[in-house]
Amino acid sequence: MSVLRRLLFAMLLMMFSGLAPAADTSALPAPPSATPAVAKLVFANRTIFVFRSALAGYPPEDRADGARKRLEAALARNGAQQPGVHPISEGTQVTLDGALLFLVTPADINPLAGDTTDSVANESAAMLGKALLERREQASPRYLLIAAALCAAATLTYGLILHGLRLMHRWVGKRSTQAISRRLGQVKLKNVRVLDAEHYVAFMRQLVNLLIWGLRLMATYLWLAFVLGKIPYSRSWGERLQDYLIDIVASVAQGVIEALPGLVLVGVIAAIARLVMLTAGSVFQRVESGELQIAWLDRDTAAPTRRIFNVVIWLFALAMAYPYLPGAHTAAFQGVSVLVGLMVSIGASSIVGQGASGLILMYARSLRKGEYVRIGESEGTVVELGMFETRLRTGLGEEITMPNAWVLSNTTKNYSRAHAGTGYVLDTTVTIGYDTPWRQVHAMLELAATRTEDIAATPKPYVMQIGLSDFYVEYRLVAYATVETPRRRAEVLNRLHQHIVDVFNEFGVQITSPHFTQEPAVPHVIPKEQWHPAPAVAPIDLARDQHHVIPAASDRAPPAAGGA
Repeated sequence: MSVLRRLLFAMLLMMFSGLAPAADTSALPAPPSATPAVAKLVFANRTIFVFRSALAGYPPEDRADGARKRLEAALARNGAQQPGVHPISEGTQVTLDGALLFLVTPADINPLAGDTTDSVANESAAMLGKALLERREQASPRYLLIAAALCAAATLTYGLILHGLRLMHRWVGKRSTQAISRRLGQVKLKNVRVLDAEHYVAFMRQLVNLLIWGLRLMATYLWLAFVLGKIPYSRSWGERLQDYLIDIVASVAQGVIEALPGLVLVGVIAAIARLVMLTAGSVFQRVESGELQIAWLDRDTAAPTRRIFNVVIWLFALAMAYPYLPGAHTAAFQGVSVLVGLMVSIGASSIVGQGASGLILMYARSLRKGEYVRIGESEGTVVELGMFETRLRTGLGEEITMPNAWVLSNTTKNYSRAHAGTGYVLDTTVTIGYDTPWRQVHAMLELAATRTEDIAATPKPYVMQIGLSDFYVEYRLVAYATVETPRRRAEVLNRLHQHIVDVFNEFGVQITSPHFTQEPAVPHVIPKEQWHPAPAVAPIDLARDQHHVIPAASDRAPPAAGGA
């Protein structure tokens, strides 16, 4: 009835205020547009209800203060202390032993969350029942003794757990250190220990410390939640700790359960990709070993093709498994993916260019591992044709590393493909004046080649006149060496040069390129009868002397004066 009287009084006040002349309120300050205040009804350290709206002109603070006073009055009557609810047209009343405590109005609830005045009132009555029970327990010596005993037992158990964790910390640290030191000491490469156990021991100690401290914090959390839950006044705090731990465990378990189907699909995709790679790898391995012949694939391109195939398979598998990875749809994961892609696209342009050049060299088959080539000014045996670089080993023991893009942009001379079989092509150039018959020069160079060891008789060495300069003729001797290593090739070329010098000295021909500053007194013209000086063989003597027998010194014609 008191509530109805207040409502009637408020309505009459509003009516009379409408008939009265309006007062000048322009000088009054405007009320602040703040969020409506709320007030809590707290009893026995529990929040019974939260008042969010005014009722009959009473703000939430007054409503909470009035409900508190009515609750104290109801408790002073020493009744049964039985909470209850009673719905009316304005809302739902919460009562204690039939006496009104407060009214839950539609303005106090959140309809969007599915709340109703009846459901909120029932929750408040249940919370009031818990608070009244804890109030009675606080006044019960028997309950307090039992709670104290349980708290003491929990504290003793907590101390034993901490002591056990301390002992386990020492035991695990000692055993892990010994195990790591023993196992890593067995990891050797050519009887040399390659791993330092100290770093792994330190890492394992830190990991064990972190694990032990985590277990200690968990034990402390559980002990504190249990002790607070046994004390009536702090039971709400203990329940909050328990609910928080349960929420964390539930959210983690839910996340794991939700991620399991995606992880299973990722595992299936990875297994299929691995199976495809193993199957293709066995085929490529047989092609590389020569057991299998495929028209579009040979032994030289089998290895790079296998690498490209593996990369394509893994990229395809990653693209298929990406949507099923945990957190793949989060903004952080997508942002990191975009950042990595941008960094790779900007910073790896030169790497991609080198890799593309390496693939072109591999599939163009312009050079292979083990062949003797000349690239630019570098000459040697190809010891590695990689994806990004090519390495040559010269006859002087040097190893030259060249980027594949540079190799592709320069002229490559391959000396290992002039003749079928193993070995290299040798060539050297001399410049002799026009006063020396070219037939004699050809014969002397061929003779020097036949005297040099490791130069094959087949194919036969030959001489080419590659240039007619102003003062001399350029002769190039081309021969084939049967050696396979660049060091021996350098030695063969060295001996060939030595024999060339000896043969030219033997027949009195100078290896010196002439350069005239004025017209010579005697024209450098060779008569026809002197076209075949030793060791050259005239055409008339070819049928008689098939073996290029060198005439005796007394039978030789005087050597022509060679200008070099």
